[in-house]
Parts: sequence; structure tokens; C-alpha cells
Amino acid sequence: MAMLTIGAFAKACRLSPKALRLYDELDLLRPARVDPGTGYRYYAAGQLERARLVVWLRRLGMPLAEIRRVCLLHDRDPSAAGREIRAHWARVEAETAVRRDLAAFLVDHLTTDPNGPGKDTIMLELRYSAHSDTGRVRPANQDTAYAGTRLLAVADGYGPAGAPASSAAVEALRFLDTDEVPAGGVLNVLEDAVRGAEQAVRDVADGSDDIGTTLTALLWTGSRLALVHIGDSRAYLLREGELFRITHDHTMVQSMVDEGRLAPEEAVSHPQRAMLLKALTGGGTGTAPDLRLHDALPGDRYLLCSDGLTGVVPEDRVRELLATPASPDETVQALFAAANAAGGPDNVSCVVADVVES
Repeated sequence: MAMLTIGAFAKACRLSPKALRLYDELDLLRPARVDPGTGYRYYAAGQLERARLVVWLRRLGMPLAEIRRVCLLHDRDPSAAGREIRAHWARVEAETAVRRDLAAFLVDHLTTDPNGPGKDTIMLELRYSAHSDTGRVRPANQDTAYAGTRLLAVADGYGPAGAPASSAAVEALRFLDTDEVPAGGVLNVLEDAVRGAEQAVRDVADGSDDIGTTLTALLWTGSRLALVHIGDSRAYLLREGELFRITHDHTMVQSMVDEGRLAPEEAVSHPQRAMLLKALTGGGTGTAPDLRLHDALPGDRYLLCSDGLTGVVPEDRVRELLATPASPDETVQALFAAANAAGGPDNVSCVVADVVES
């Protein structure tokens, strides 16, 4: 079998000898033979495909641990390796979107003259309503919904102590409704508050992984809404008659849709559609939430809801109900009526908030 020196192999695959030595140590790309006397590494020509794959994955910015997993999958099933790369890139795009929103906020915050004319001269406020309902099937309500002048939140608990878990998570955020939050640090404040909510859930669950809750919340700064999201409760924005979902479900089924393994229409009836990949749990895994900033415009209407609504009421029907001129309280009641008319198989929580000129 023809062997290549480390120098020749490095030139052929465009990896430096230093990188090849590192990948040898990490068991990512072992040489075909090591001279027992000199320790010099030799590579087989057949290893070039693996080396080039590593090069391409590094250019994607993939961590070495993930590269190792993709390479192992490639050896057994190249299509499975392709799905893993697709899933990695979906995560990268989601994280990039969060950073893009933060960068846009910082540019606007640092370049806008606070004494000059601008969009913030229009005084805005929220008009809101929140309600939670047991539904027609469940014996108890494990959801929690809250709405105040600054904070909107929905949590969907699960497990033997799901109701106390969802209540504790929302209660841990309640201080945000009264405390002054600096506009430039709102995402940091919100992220810290979620860490407090996670600890509150751990206290309730007493270390049990079978107890936890989703959490989706919006924090009002006077011109923007900061979103924090973990789990499969959702947030929607109705703007000029169009409905936009502004959260991404942290579920096994959604990850399969992201990876192209499941069509969106199949996800609606999938038996594992409620299996969560992220939640605030009693085990305290420290899962990072999604954090985003949204500019608010007069006439915007926001909906936060648990999956007891979205699991049985199609988005087209949700949009119709949100698009009516009814008040937030009347709209919340209409959403509950729609969920119960569809059988009400789960607890339902809804928060509806309108952005209006004060």
C-alpha cells in the first residue's frame, strides 16, 4: 500500500502538519503507520477523503467533537452524516439570527441621538390580557399565564409537580414588571432572570428530571420587546394583518423538520410532537434559552400561548381571531373558545398584548 509522509499528506489535503498531529492526538485522524524508531507519521492515500471532510467541516466552524461524530457517521452512513451537518447549520443560523438582532439593537442604541428626533419620541404602551384554563380533559391546570405593564409570560409545566414548577418560573420573573431595566442591558437582565427561574424550578422539583416547565416571556422596554424562550410554548406577532411566529419550538419533532427528516404537515400529528429538547427542569441542566429583541410598532398585537392552543387550533384560525378589532380580553376568550371547541384536550394559556400610543 502506497504511503504518504506527513508533509506530502498535509499538502494533498491542505491541512498543516501541526493540525495533523493534533488530530492524531484527538483520535480524529490517526496516521496509517507510525515509525517505531523515529515516531514519524505516514498516511495512506485512502485517508485523503476523511482529511478533506475534516477541512470542510472546520471551514464551517464546526467544533472538533462534532466533527468526530460526523466522521464516524460518514464511515457507516454518509446520508446520516449529511443530516448531522444540516442540523448543525440550522443551529448556526438560529444563533446568527440572535446575534444579528443584538447587533442591530446595539448599532441603533449607540448611534441614535437621545436628544434628537426619532422613533422613540412616540410614546407607546401595552394593553394586555392573560388567562389560563384547564381545558375539557385534564383534571388539573399545570399552566401559568401572567401579564403586567412590562412583563408578559406563559409557562407550561409537566410532571408530578408541573403546576408549582410553571408558577415558580413565572414568579421568578415577576420583579421585572416593576424594576427599571436599562435598555442596553435588557437581554442580559432577562437571561439572568431565567437563571433564577431555573433555580426556582429546581427547588420545586427537588432534583427530579421528571418535573419541569417551558417558559416564554416578553419584557417591554418602552419601544422594544425582549423575548426569552425555552420549550414549545410560542410567541406570535400580528403586524398589518400578517401573523409571524417569533419563537422556535425546542422539540424532537421540530428538530426533525429542521433537518429535513419530517415535513411540517407531518409534524402536526407526529406521536412525539410534545417531546421537549429544552425546558427548565428539576435536574438543572443549564440549557441556554433563545433571546431576541423586537422593535414595536403601534398596532402590533402579540400572542403568547401554551401548546394547548396551537396543538388543536390551526395558525390560520389563530390569525383570524387575532386580526379582529376585539380587545385583548375578548380575543383571549375567543382563543379559549376555539381550543375548547376543538376538544380542549390540554391546558390552555394565552396572553394577548396590543402596542398602542399612550
